[in-house]
Amino acid sequence: MTINISSLNDKQRFELQNDSVTMKAVVTTGNGGYEKLEYKNVPIPALNEGEVLLQVLAAGVNNTEINTRMGWYSSSVTKGTSDLEGDEEERSRQKSDGGWNGATPFPFIQGTDCCGRVVAVASEKDKALLGKRSLVRACSRTQGWESKENIWMASDYDGAFAQFVKVPASEVFPINCDWADAELGTIPCAYGTAETMLHRASVSSKDHVLVMGASGGVGSAVVQLAKRRGAKVTAVCGRDKFQQLADIGADALIARDEDLIKALGVNSVDVAIDNVAGDAFGQVIEVLKRGGRYASSGAIAGTLL
Repeated sequence: MTINISSLNDKQRFELQNDSVTMKAVVTTGNGGYEKLEYKNVPIPALNEGEVLLQVLAAGVNNTEINTRMGWYSSSVTKGTSDLEGDEEERSRQKSDGGWNGATPFPFIQGTDCCGRVVAVASEKDKALLGKRSLVRACSRTQGWESKENIWMASDYDGAFAQFVKVPASEVFPINCDWADAELGTIPCAYGTAETMLHRASVSSKDHVLVMGASGGVGSAVVQLAKRRGAKVTAVCGRDKFQQLADIGADALIARDEDLIKALGVNSVDVAIDNVAGDAFGQVIEVLKRGGRYASSGAIAGTLL
């Protein structure tokens, strides 16, 4: 069943009415810098069938939020993220295809990572979720797992940079652990992305895994999850992050300005998990063994033309 998420085409949904019950939210109004973020009162969203309302306990801020605001996901942008940040004119240019599934639906509420507590449900069948501290799956499969279609929290529907957020009940997962809210708020996007790449690359204890961009959120998650599988992990990052990567399990460390072929040799790794791309892409392919597996979550160092 397709769940009816509130339409982002309703550009007046943040306007207050006389009877509005309000919450605080950060609304992103367009492509650009911090000037595109407005902290304001907006109506608490009304639930539709199959949805639940969470009080946001913690919301992570990751590159997805920044890149979406800057329009970096647009096919018209070929620069790396650091280059785009320094180009005020390009960063503020409005991109028609900067969202995950087409146009970025300005104005909207970002916040892809959410730890929250369920405070209201639309359907009697979801009452068991009430009061549960939960994580929200960022990539929502609201048409069922038989369909490849998906929608993204904080891009295709409003996210967690607010006091409350409504989400499909099917994407809410109660958590019973001693982790703090802020710790749980780091999990959904980065660790979900990392786990998906490792799963699809069939990483096992027999593999030597090369992780590009290992000090970032996704990269550091890859290191930890690959080690849980028993794999050998070589992490590529800035020298100032070597100790942190060693502390979370990396077996070997390579500085991002080093030559991978000289450091590792050709045909030396079973799996490459690449969160960077850019100029190093050719070397990554060279160090992969014949029949090796490659997975990527982005090209923050620039696209390949």
